Amino acid sequence: MFPIYRARRIRQDGIREILEDSLVEVKKLMLPIFVMPGSDKVEEISSMPGVYRYTTDKVLTFVEDAVKSGIKSIIFFGISDVKDPIGSWASNSEGEVQKAIRLVKKEFPELLVAADTCLCEYTDHGHCGIVRDGEILNDETLEVLNDVAISYVESGADIIAPSGMMDGMVSSIRDALDSKEFYNTIIMSYSVKYSSCFYGPFRDAAQSAPKFGNRKTHQMSPFFGYNEAIKESLIDVEECADILMVKPGLSYLDVLKTVKNSVLLPVAVYNVSGEYSMVKAAGINGWIDEMNTVSEIFYAFERAGADIIISYHSLDYAKWLAENNK
Repeated sequence: MFPIYRARRIRQDGIREILEDSLVEVKKLMLPIFVMPGSDKVEEISSMPGVYRYTTDKVLTFVEDAVKSGIKSIIFFGISDVKDPIGSWASNSEGEVQKAIRLVKKEFPELLVAADTCLCEYTDHGHCGIVRDGEILNDETLEVLNDVAISYVESGADIIAPSGMMDGMVSSIRDALDSKEFYNTIIMSYSVKYSSCFYGPFRDAAQSAPKFGNRKTHQMSPFFGYNEAIKESLIDVEECADILMVKPGLSYLDVLKTVKNSVLLPVAVYNVSGEYSMVKAAGINGWIDEMNTVSEIFYAFERAGADIIISYHSLDYAKWLAENNK
Protein backbone atom coordinates (compact mmCIF):
# COMPACT_ATOMS: atom_id res chain seq x y z
CA MET A 1 0.00 0.00 0.00
CA PHE A 2 1.17 3.46 -0.83
CA PRO A 3 1.01 5.91 2.08
CA ILE A 4 -1.78 8.44 1.91
CA TYR A 5 -0.69 12.06 2.34
CA ARG A 6 -3.24 14.64 3.35
CA ALA A 7 -2.36 18.15 2.17
CA ARG A 8 -3.91 20.95 4.16
CA ARG A 9 -4.73 24.31 2.71
CA ILE A 10 -3.36 27.40 4.40
CA ARG A 11 -6.35 28.76 6.24
CA GLN A 12 -5.09 31.62 8.40
CA ASP A 13 -4.83 35.01 6.78
CA GLY A 14 -1.70 35.95 8.72
CA ILE A 15 0.21 32.97 7.35
CA ARG A 16 -1.13 33.68 3.85
CA GLU A 17 0.23 37.22 3.93
CA ILE A 18 3.69 35.92 4.85
CA LEU A 19 3.74 33.28 2.13
CA GLU A 20 2.07 35.16 -0.72
CA ASP A 21 4.26 36.94 -3.26
CA SER A 22 4.05 40.72 -2.98
CA LEU A 23 1.86 42.80 -5.25
CA VAL A 24 3.50 44.38 -8.28
CA GLU A 25 5.45 47.45 -7.18
CA VAL A 26 4.51 50.84 -8.60
CA LYS A 27 8.10 51.48 -9.68
CA LYS A 28 7.69 48.79 -12.35
CA LEU A 29 4.83 50.66 -14.03
CA MET A 30 5.05 53.10 -16.94
CA LEU A 31 2.16 55.51 -17.53
CA PRO A 32 1.13 56.42 -21.11
CA ILE A 33 0.10 60.05 -21.72
CA PHE A 34 -1.55 61.53 -24.83
CA VAL A 35 -0.54 65.09 -25.75
CA MET A 36 -2.67 67.10 -28.18
CA PRO A 37 -2.50 70.50 -29.90
CA GLY A 38 -4.05 73.65 -28.46
CA SER A 39 -4.16 75.05 -24.96
CA ASP A 40 -6.19 74.78 -21.76
CA LYS A 41 -7.91 71.53 -22.83
CA VAL A 42 -8.41 68.12 -21.30
CA GLU A 43 -10.52 65.68 -23.30
CA GLU A 44 -11.71 62.29 -22.12
CA ILE A 45 -11.32 59.54 -24.72
CA SER A 46 -14.75 58.04 -25.25
CA SER A 47 -13.51 54.50 -25.89
CA MET A 48 -11.12 54.64 -22.90
CA PRO A 49 -13.08 55.99 -19.90
CA GLY A 50 -10.76 57.58 -17.38
CA VAL A 51 -8.01 58.29 -19.95
CA TYR A 52 -7.58 61.81 -21.33
CA ARG A 53 -5.80 63.83 -23.98
CA TYR A 54 -3.95 66.85 -22.58
CA THR A 55 -2.68 70.02 -24.17
CA THR A 56 0.91 70.69 -23.16
CA ASP A 57 -0.06 73.35 -20.62
CA LYS A 58 -2.24 70.78 -18.82
CA VAL A 59 0.28 67.95 -18.80
CA LEU A 60 2.25 69.10 -15.75
CA THR A 61 -0.70 68.88 -13.37
CA PHE A 62 -1.39 65.31 -14.41
CA VAL A 63 2.28 64.32 -14.23
CA GLU A 64 2.59 65.91 -10.78
CA ASP A 65 -0.27 63.71 -9.58
CA ALA A 66 1.47 60.65 -11.04
CA VAL A 67 4.82 61.50 -9.42
CA LYS A 68 3.17 62.03 -6.02
CA SER A 69 1.57 58.59 -6.40
CA GLY A 70 4.94 56.95 -6.93
CA ILE A 71 5.04 56.64 -10.73
CA LYS A 72 8.68 56.62 -11.87
CA SER A 73 8.30 56.59 -15.66
CA ILE A 74 5.93 57.85 -18.35
CA ILE A 75 5.65 57.51 -22.11
CA PHE A 76 4.32 60.26 -24.37
CA PHE A 77 2.18 59.81 -27.47
CA GLY A 78 1.59 62.78 -29.73
CA ILE A 79 -1.56 63.86 -31.50
CA SER A 80 -1.19 66.30 -34.35
CA ASP A 81 -3.32 68.53 -36.53
CA VAL A 82 -0.39 68.80 -38.95
CA LYS A 83 -0.27 65.73 -41.14
CA ASP A 84 1.50 65.06 -44.43
CA PRO A 85 2.69 62.02 -46.42
CA ILE A 86 5.97 61.68 -44.50
CA GLY A 87 4.92 62.74 -40.99
CA SER A 88 7.35 65.64 -40.95
CA TRP A 89 5.75 67.36 -37.94
CA ALA A 90 6.88 64.45 -35.73
CA SER A 91 10.44 65.81 -35.71
CA ASN A 92 9.54 69.48 -35.27
CA SER A 93 11.05 70.97 -32.11
CA GLU A 94 7.74 72.77 -31.46
CA GLY A 95 5.72 69.58 -31.68
CA GLU A 96 3.40 68.57 -28.87
CA VAL A 97 5.60 65.76 -27.57
CA GLN A 98 8.78 67.85 -27.68
CA LYS A 99 7.18 70.67 -25.72
CA ALA A 100 5.71 68.26 -23.17
CA ILE A 101 9.08 66.57 -22.66
CA ARG A 102 10.80 69.89 -22.01
CA LEU A 103 8.17 70.99 -19.50
CA VAL A 104 8.17 67.70 -17.61
CA LYS A 105 11.94 67.25 -17.47
CA LYS A 106 12.40 70.80 -16.19
CA GLU A 107 9.90 70.23 -13.37
CA PHE A 108 10.64 66.56 -12.66
CA PRO A 109 14.22 65.85 -13.76
CA GLU A 110 14.33 62.46 -12.01
CA LEU A 111 11.25 61.14 -13.84
CA LEU A 112 12.10 58.76 -16.67
CA VAL A 113 10.47 60.08 -19.83
CA ALA A 114 9.97 57.87 -22.88
CA ALA A 115 8.71 59.00 -26.27
CA ASP A 116 6.86 56.68 -28.61
CA THR A 117 8.68 57.04 -31.92
CA CYS A 118 6.41 56.37 -34.87
CA LEU A 119 4.79 58.27 -37.74
CA CYS A 120 1.20 57.00 -37.74
CA GLU A 121 -0.10 59.99 -35.73
CA TYR A 122 1.59 62.41 -38.14
CA THR A 123 0.97 60.94 -41.61
CA ASP A 124 -2.11 61.91 -43.58
CA HIS A 125 -2.65 58.25 -44.49
CA GLY A 126 -2.27 56.92 -40.94
CA HIS A 127 0.45 54.37 -41.66
CA CYS A 128 3.64 53.95 -39.64
CA GLY A 129 5.91 54.77 -42.55
CA ILE A 130 6.18 56.52 -45.88
CA VAL A 131 3.91 54.93 -48.46
CA ARG A 132 4.32 54.81 -52.21
CA ASP A 133 1.93 52.92 -54.50
CA GLY A 134 0.45 51.18 -51.48
CA GLU A 135 3.82 49.94 -50.20
CA ILE A 136 5.69 50.96 -47.04
CA LEU A 137 9.13 52.34 -47.93
CA ASN A 138 11.24 50.94 -45.12
CA ASP A 139 14.58 52.70 -45.60
CA GLU A 140 13.07 56.10 -46.38
CA THR A 141 10.99 55.76 -43.23
CA LEU A 142 14.09 55.06 -41.15
CA GLU A 143 15.60 58.39 -42.18
CA VAL A 144 12.53 60.23 -40.86
CA LEU A 145 12.46 58.18 -37.66
CA ASN A 146 16.10 59.06 -37.02
CA ASP A 147 15.20 62.76 -37.11
CA VAL A 148 12.24 62.18 -34.81
CA ALA A 149 14.37 60.31 -32.28
CA ILE A 150 17.03 63.02 -32.26
CA SER A 151 14.38 65.70 -31.79
CA TYR A 152 12.92 63.88 -28.78
CA VAL A 153 16.30 63.39 -27.15
CA GLU A 154 17.29 67.00 -27.77
CA SER A 155 14.08 67.92 -25.92
CA GLY A 156 15.14 65.78 -22.96
CA ALA A 157 13.71 62.28 -23.52
CA ASP A 158 15.50 59.53 -21.62
CA ILE A 159 14.02 56.68 -23.64
CA ILE A 160 13.25 56.36 -27.34
CA ALA A 161 10.54 53.78 -28.06
CA PRO A 162 10.40 52.95 -31.79
CA SER A 163 7.06 51.25 -32.47
CA GLY A 164 6.73 51.16 -36.24
CA MET A 165 8.25 47.67 -36.71
CA MET A 166 10.45 48.83 -39.57
CA ASP A 167 13.37 46.54 -40.44
CA GLY A 168 16.60 47.87 -38.98
CA MET A 169 14.91 50.62 -36.98
CA VAL A 170 16.90 50.01 -33.78
CA SER A 171 20.33 50.04 -35.41
CA SER A 172 19.40 53.04 -37.55
CA ILE A 173 18.21 55.07 -34.55
CA ARG A 174 21.18 53.95 -32.45
CA ASP A 175 23.60 55.13 -35.14
CA ALA A 176 21.74 58.43 -35.50
CA LEU A 177 21.83 59.05 -31.75
CA ASP A 178 25.50 58.13 -31.54
CA SER A 179 26.28 60.58 -34.34
CA LYS A 180 24.90 63.32 -32.05
CA GLU A 181 26.78 61.88 -29.03
CA PHE A 182 23.58 60.73 -27.33
CA TYR A 183 25.35 57.55 -26.27
CA ASN A 184 23.40 57.00 -23.07
CA THR A 185 19.88 57.24 -24.51
CA ILE A 186 17.87 54.09 -23.87
CA ILE A 187 16.11 52.40 -26.79
CA MET A 188 13.03 50.43 -25.78
CA SER A 189 12.00 48.66 -28.96
CA TYR A 190 8.53 47.36 -29.74
CA SER A 191 10.23 44.12 -30.70
CA VAL A 192 7.27 41.74 -30.67
CA LYS A 193 4.27 43.76 -31.79
CA TYR A 194 1.26 41.93 -33.15
CA SER A 195 -1.26 43.17 -35.67
CA SER A 196 -3.92 42.95 -33.00
CA CYS A 197 -7.63 43.68 -32.63
CA PHE A 198 -6.88 45.14 -29.18
CA TYR A 199 -5.56 48.46 -30.53
CA GLY A 200 -8.90 49.96 -31.53
CA PRO A 201 -9.34 52.42 -28.63
CA PHE A 202 -5.74 53.64 -29.00
CA ARG A 203 -6.28 54.50 -32.65
CA ASP A 204 -9.32 56.49 -31.57
CA ALA A 205 -7.27 58.22 -28.86
CA ALA A 206 -4.32 59.05 -31.10
CA GLN A 207 -6.36 59.63 -34.26
CA SER A 208 -4.00 57.24 -36.04
CA ALA A 209 -6.19 54.68 -37.80
CA PRO A 210 -4.90 53.93 -41.32
CA LYS A 211 -6.97 55.49 -44.09
CA PHE A 212 -6.53 52.41 -46.28
CA GLY A 213 -5.20 48.87 -45.96
CA ASN A 214 -3.78 47.59 -42.70
CA ARG A 215 -0.47 47.16 -40.89
CA LYS A 216 -0.08 43.44 -41.33
CA THR A 217 2.90 43.84 -43.65
CA HIS A 218 5.11 45.18 -40.85
CA GLN A 219 3.38 44.00 -37.67
CA MET A 220 3.37 40.34 -36.67
CA SER A 221 0.48 37.98 -37.28
CA PRO A 222 -1.28 36.90 -34.07
CA PHE A 223 -1.12 33.39 -35.46
CA PHE A 224 2.67 33.16 -35.76
CA GLY A 225 4.34 30.75 -33.38
CA TYR A 226 7.14 31.42 -30.93
CA ASN A 227 9.94 31.30 -33.50
CA GLU A 228 8.96 34.63 -35.05
CA ALA A 229 8.84 36.33 -31.65
CA ILE A 230 12.26 34.98 -30.71
CA LYS A 231 13.70 35.99 -34.08
CA GLU A 232 12.39 39.56 -33.84
CA SER A 233 13.70 39.86 -30.28
CA LEU A 234 17.17 38.57 -31.12
CA ILE A 235 17.40 40.94 -34.08
CA ASP A 236 16.79 43.89 -31.75
CA VAL A 237 19.32 42.52 -29.26
CA GLU A 238 21.89 42.38 -32.08
CA GLU A 239 20.99 45.95 -33.08
CA CYS A 240 21.74 47.18 -29.53
CA ALA A 241 18.29 47.73 -28.07
CA ASP A 242 18.32 48.21 -24.30
CA ILE A 243 14.78 47.02 -23.53
CA LEU A 244 12.52 44.76 -25.57
CA MET A 245 8.74 44.95 -25.58
CA VAL A 246 5.91 42.49 -26.15
CA LYS A 247 2.58 43.99 -27.25
CA PRO A 248 -0.29 43.27 -26.49
CA GLY A 249 -0.01 41.64 -23.09
CA LEU A 250 -2.94 39.52 -21.94
CA SER A 251 -3.29 37.35 -25.02
CA TYR A 252 0.48 36.88 -25.28
CA LEU A 253 1.63 35.91 -21.79
CA ASP A 254 3.18 32.76 -23.22
CA VAL A 255 5.08 34.84 -25.79
CA LEU A 256 6.23 37.21 -23.04
CA LYS A 257 7.62 34.30 -21.06
CA THR A 258 9.30 32.82 -24.14
CA VAL A 259 10.96 36.13 -25.01
CA LYS A 260 12.10 36.68 -21.42
CA ASN A 261 13.66 33.21 -21.37
CA SER A 262 15.42 33.86 -24.70
CA VAL A 263 17.20 37.16 -23.98
CA LEU A 264 19.31 38.76 -21.27
CA LEU A 265 17.76 42.21 -21.58
CA PRO A 266 14.89 43.73 -19.57
CA VAL A 267 11.49 43.03 -21.14
CA ALA A 268 8.49 45.34 -21.08
CA VAL A 269 4.89 44.39 -21.73
CA TYR A 270 2.23 46.76 -23.05
CA ASN A 271 -1.19 46.33 -21.42
CA VAL A 272 -2.88 47.88 -24.45
CA SER A 273 -5.97 50.04 -24.90
CA GLY A 274 -8.42 47.28 -25.73
CA GLU A 275 -7.37 45.33 -22.66
CA TYR A 276 -7.74 48.44 -20.52
CA SER A 277 -11.17 49.29 -21.93
CA MET A 278 -12.57 45.78 -21.41
CA VAL A 279 -11.61 45.80 -17.74
CA LYS A 280 -12.73 49.41 -17.28
CA ALA A 281 -16.13 48.75 -18.87
CA ALA A 282 -16.70 45.66 -16.74
CA GLY A 283 -15.73 47.62 -13.63
CA ILE A 284 -18.05 50.51 -14.48
CA ASN A 285 -20.92 48.05 -14.91
CA GLY A 286 -20.18 46.35 -11.61
CA TRP A 287 -19.38 43.01 -13.23
CA ILE A 288 -15.90 42.81 -11.70
CA ASP A 289 -13.84 44.47 -8.98
CA GLU A 290 -11.69 46.65 -11.23
CA MET A 291 -8.60 47.20 -9.11
CA ASN A 292 -8.38 43.66 -7.80
CA THR A 293 -8.67 42.50 -11.40
CA VAL A 294 -5.90 44.88 -12.46
CA SER A 295 -3.74 43.63 -9.60
CA GLU A 296 -4.23 40.07 -10.80
CA ILE A 297 -3.39 41.03 -14.39
CA PHE A 298 -0.26 42.93 -13.37
CA TYR A 299 0.95 39.99 -11.32
CA ALA A 300 0.38 37.69 -14.32
CA PHE A 301 2.60 40.00 -16.40
CA GLU A 302 5.29 39.96 -13.73
CA ARG A 303 5.04 36.21 -13.31
CA ALA A 304 5.47 35.75 -17.05
CA GLY A 305 8.68 37.77 -16.93
CA ALA A 306 7.84 41.46 -17.41
CA ASP A 307 10.32 43.87 -15.87
CA ILE A 308 8.25 46.90 -16.95
CA ILE A 309 4.48 47.11 -17.33
CA ILE A 310 3.09 49.87 -19.55
CA SER A 311 -0.55 50.37 -18.66
CA TYR A 312 -3.30 53.00 -18.68
CA HIS A 313 -4.25 51.57 -15.29
CA SER A 314 -0.86 52.52 -13.77
CA LEU A 315 -1.96 55.64 -11.90
CA ASP A 316 -5.25 54.17 -10.66
CA TYR A 317 -3.36 51.11 -9.41
CA ALA A 318 -0.75 53.23 -7.63
CA LYS A 319 -3.47 55.19 -5.84
CA TRP A 320 -5.34 52.00 -4.96
CA LEU A 321 -2.22 50.54 -3.36
CA ALA A 322 -1.67 53.70 -1.34
CA GLU A 323 -5.29 53.97 -0.22
CA ASN A 324 -5.35 50.38 0.94
CA ASN A 325 -1.83 50.44 2.44
CA LYS A 326 -0.89 47.46 0.33
